[in-house]
Amino acid sequence: MSGERANRGERPGAEGEPPASAGSEGNLVWLYAGRALRSCSTAFLGIVFPLYLAARGESSTAVGVVLTASAAVSALLILAVGLVGDRFGRRRVLIALGLLGAAGGVVLALFSNPVLLVLASGLAGVGRGGGAGGGGAFGPFFPAEQPLLAASVRPDRRTAAFGRIGFVGVLTGALGSLVALVPGQLHGAGWSILAADRLLFVVGAAVSLWVVVVSLPIREPPPPGRPQGSRATRDPSTLTTRQLIGRLGLTNALNGFGFGFLGPVLVYWFHRRFGAGPGEIGVLFMLANLFAALPYLGASRLVVRLGAVRTVVATRAASVAALLAMAWMPSFELVAALFVVRSAVNSLSIPARQSYVMGVADEARRGTVVAIGALPSQITASISPAVAGVTMVVLLDAPIYLAALFMGANTVAYWLSFRRVAEREEVPGAGGGPIEPEQRAGGSPAR
Repeated sequence: MSGERANRGERPGAEGEPPASAGSEGNLVWLYAGRALRSCSTAFLGIVFPLYLAARGESSTAVGVVLTASAAVSALLILAVGLVGDRFGRRRVLIALGLLGAAGGVVLALFSNPVLLVLASGLAGVGRGGGAGGGGAFGPFFPAEQPLLAASVRPDRRTAAFGRIGFVGVLTGALGSLVALVPGQLHGAGWSILAADRLLFVVGAAVSLWVVVVSLPIREPPPPGRPQGSRATRDPSTLTTRQLIGRLGLTNALNGFGFGFLGPVLVYWFHRRFGAGPGEIGVLFMLANLFAALPYLGASRLVVRLGAVRTVVATRAASVAALLAMAWMPSFELVAALFVVRSAVNSLSIPARQSYVMGVADEARRGTVVAIGALPSQITASISPAVAGVTMVVLLDAPIYLAALFMGANTVAYWLSFRRVAEREEVPGAGGGPIEPEQRAGGSPAR
C-alpha cells in the first residue's frame, strides 16, 4: 500500500477488514438529522443569549461570568456523556440530552434568576456548537455522536462521513443564524426585546424535543470489549488510551482557552466594537456557515493529499493568521469578510481531526477518550469568557489577541503530539491490515 494513504482516513478497504455492522449505515440519516436540529438551535441561541444578557443591562464582566459558569455546566455534562455512553449506550444518552435541552430552554424562557440562567444555558448547550462554521460539532452531544458515526461506516469512509455530517450542520447552522433576526422583527412589531428573546428560548426547547424523536430509531450494537492482544501490540506508532487522552488533553486545553475567547464572547465583541445588533450578526453568521459548508465535503480529499495531522496543522495555522488580522479591521464589513474566510478555512480541520481521533482510539472507549480528552478544553474554555469580560475593560480587542495566542500554541502542540501516530486499522494486530513503515500520521506523502 502506498505511503500516501497513511493515516488519512480514506484508505481503500483492506481485505478482511470488518465492514460496518449490519444495518448500521441506516443510522446515518438519523445522526445527520440530529446534527441538523442541534446546529440550527445552537446557532441562534449562541447569538441571542449574550445579547439577551446585554439587553438585561448586564456589564461585560457579568456577561463573561455567566458564560463562564454556563460553560462549566456544559463541561461536566460532556464528561458524564462520554463515561455513561460507553457503558450504557450512546443512543440512550442522545435521548437524555434532548430532554435536558428542552428543559433548559423552558427555564430560560420562564425565569430570570442568574443561577437558573447558568444551569439552563449549560443544559441547552448555548454557545457550545463550535461557533460559526463549527456545524454543531461540539458540545454535550459529541462524545456520544462521534462514536456512533464512526461505528456506522467503514474506516475508509470515516473522514467523508464526518465531512458530510459537518456539511449538514453548517447549512442548518446558517439557517439558525437567520432565526436570530426574529427578535428584531418582533421588536419592530411592538414586542419587548426580552420577550422576543424568550420566545426563541421556547423554540430551542421544541427543537430539543425533535432531537429526541430522531434519536429513537438509531440502532446501536452492544459496546465492543477490549480487543484481544491489544496489550501485546505496542507498535511505537500507536497510543494507549491513557497516552491518547493525555495528548488530547494538552492540545485541547490550549484550544479551549482560545475558543473561550470567541463563541458568544465574539458576538459581544462585534456588538461593542462595531455596534452590530442581532440582525447584522445573524446575517454574518449565516454567511460564515454557508461559506464553511463546502470545505467540509472537500476535507477528505485534502486528508488524502496531506495526511490527517498535516491537514489539521496547516488549516489551523491559516485560521490563526486570519483571526489576528481581524483585530486590525477598521469596519464591520471588512472584519465580517475576514471572519467568513477564517470560518471556511477552519472548517477543513474539523472532520479530519474528529475522524483521526476515532481511528486512533480503542473502539470500546471512544466516548471516554473524546469526553475526558476534551475536558481540559471545556475547563479552559469556561475560564476564558470571564477573563475576556475583564480584559475588554482595558483593551476591547483583547479577546481576539488572546484567542490567537492560545490557538497558535495549540497548533504547535498538536503537531508535536501526533505527527508520528498512526490510526489503529493501519497497524498489524491493532484493528487493521499491514502497513508500510512510512505510513504514519505525519509521514510524507508518497513521492
